[in-house]
Amino acid sequence: MRPENYQAKSQPPSNEYELNFGPNHPGIEGNYAFKVKLNGDEVLEARADAGYLHRGFEKLMEGRLWIQNIALVPRICVPDPVPMEVCYSLAIEEIGGLEVPERAQWIRVMHLEMSRLAAHLFAFGGHAATTGMYTPMFWGVADRDLVLDRFEELTGGRVYSIYNIPGGVRRDIPDGFLERLSSLLDYLESRLPDYDNLFFTNQVFVKRARDVGKMTQEQALKWGVTGPNLRATGLAFDVRRDDPYLVYDRIEFDIPTEPGGDALSRNLVRRAELKQSIHILRQVIDRLPSIKGPIRCPIPNPLAWNVPAGEAYTRVESSKGELAYYVVSTGGDKPYRVHVRGPSSMHAVQVLENLAVGCRLEDIAQIMFSLDACPPEVDR
Repeated sequence: MRPENYQAKSQPPSNEYELNFGPNHPGIEGNYAFKVKLNGDEVLEARADAGYLHRGFEKLMEGRLWIQNIALVPRICVPDPVPMEVCYSLAIEEIGGLEVPERAQWIRVMHLEMSRLAAHLFAFGGHAATTGMYTPMFWGVADRDLVLDRFEELTGGRVYSIYNIPGGVRRDIPDGFLERLSSLLDYLESRLPDYDNLFFTNQVFVKRARDVGKMTQEQALKWGVTGPNLRATGLAFDVRRDDPYLVYDRIEFDIPTEPGGDALSRNLVRRAELKQSIHILRQVIDRLPSIKGPIRCPIPNPLAWNVPAGEAYTRVESSKGELAYYVVSTGGDKPYRVHVRGPSSMHAVQVLENLAVGCRLEDIAQIMFSLDACPPEVDR
């Protein structure tokens, strides 16, 4: 019972409240919790919490053989797993002094760009769904599935290919594969006007995405932004061009940029990158038949392979941005230390938390998907 002298204290009216945005929602590729404090429908504070998906990859890798980790690393970014395999393999090759045959390098470039196509198609559809447009989402998933068909033919797996291994690739391309890949590229390029009409120039999307989640080039550099998100602020930085690996220095391609720094610009950059990936793949298709030789260099028994002591830092340009591996070997059959520098570590935490403040509730999912992050990269 209340005491007799109890007097209720009047509270000033307030529209402030907290909301858990996730961990299941259409704003990001995977289960991801985003906790926001709102005043009405305006975000006052935001905090990311990625602890709801695959976790602890770096520690797991220390307890597995070098070759076993090839099956583990693709799960760090499911929509774009191939760069994980390639970057990890590049680090082991640098430490072990392995020279990857030229044919294997061209095949790796082909595999990487196919993965970029699949990842961007997935991102287009996901962002469209955040604005209530589900037809582009269905189109993106269906067209991505056609790329996965070629993954399955090349590697035996539709999502996790486990194809790029230290020293090269597991097997050569099947007979007729390049012709089927070329036909797929023709189809995807013919679809771009449809995507433009339905999504990229659709005023529902344009008006919803313009000036949403906007950041300047200075902010992007300060926050560690890379990839399409950085190029959407006007800076033409791409690891494939600025720090070439494999045979990218022998391939002609442009680096698309947009000046706006908003959700619209980030999507337009990815749309242009999809066309550039098609251009790169056509060059690979033209060159690969004339490049003969082995698809991998000899390595010791992978189940008893003691990689020489040393360390390496390697990086590649994934569809999400700059991906890097720092790998340390003490001469044993397992890594001593592996650190993954995934672009989503920046994009899905400090960038998202900063861009969300001041936006409206209905724009949170748009900002999240425009940054195109992979949650397991954060909680790796």
